[in-house]
Amino acid sequence: MQLQTILGQDEARGALDAMLAEISRRGKSAVVAVSDSHGELIALLRMNGAPLASIQIASNKAFTAARERKPSRELGARARDPERGFSLTNFGDLRYVGWGGGLPVILDGQVVGAVAVSGLSEAEDEEVAEIGRRAILSMVSAEHL
Repeated sequence: MQLQTILGQDEARGALDAMLAEISRRGKSAVVAVSDSHGELIALLRMNGAPLASIQIASNKAFTAARERKPSRELGARARDPERGFSLTNFGDLRYVGWGGGLPVILDGQVVGAVAVSGLSEAEDEEVAEIGRRAILSMVSAEHL
């Protein structure tokens, strides 16, 4: 028997709130997403003024980070490697992306979900996603006290 911890709506809302607050603080607009451990969406929110393309990109970044158990940027770097690169279509699913901004949420060595941001610079997407990841981990840690 395998027991698995999964993210729920409360953790997703906590991550969304933390990421949205940071994006607003920066005076910008983006799309934020939270997925389960399979990369399927729990929550997604497009802020006013965020690019429409960022809806699908944020979702795909979360999918990639959850499925590959690593930041979406790392998959992109491997794919672009001049010696050992590969096409992301090799995965057989067009949702895989290689842009930064998708981060897995790892608890006790297990990926329990992912967070993602799209619509800012790649570096900012990653910074804000990290805020969402930390928000989830702090919520889960507080539950275990």
